[in-house]
Amino acid sequence: MAGKISSRTAPAGPHGEVALAQGERVAMRMWRDEPPTDDKPSTTSPHETVGYVISGRAKLVLADRTIALEPGDSYCVPAHAVHTYHILETFTAIEATAPPAA
Repeated sequence: MAGKISSRTAPAGPHGEVALAQGERVAMRMWRDEPPTDDKPSTTSPHETVGYVISGRAKLVLADRTIALEPGDSYCVPAHAVHTYHILETFTAIEATAPPAA
């Protein structure tokens, strides 16, 4: 879709994410003010995800590694990788997925 998407009026996705711009091969989304939690189940996705932390802190558990995430950090979750997030402080991040996440 060509054009502009405002985060103020963008629709919420099925998991609470804010759906931003999307093309045929890549999509953006925002996780806004995600509350602290350490009970998110591990998951896998058919898409690759890259993200940028705007605020808050989290731990990305990626297979057998734990990666600390803070404002200004970027991260990558390969397609089909088992992963989860432990949110330590209210967390906001922008992610791009390729192909677009469903």
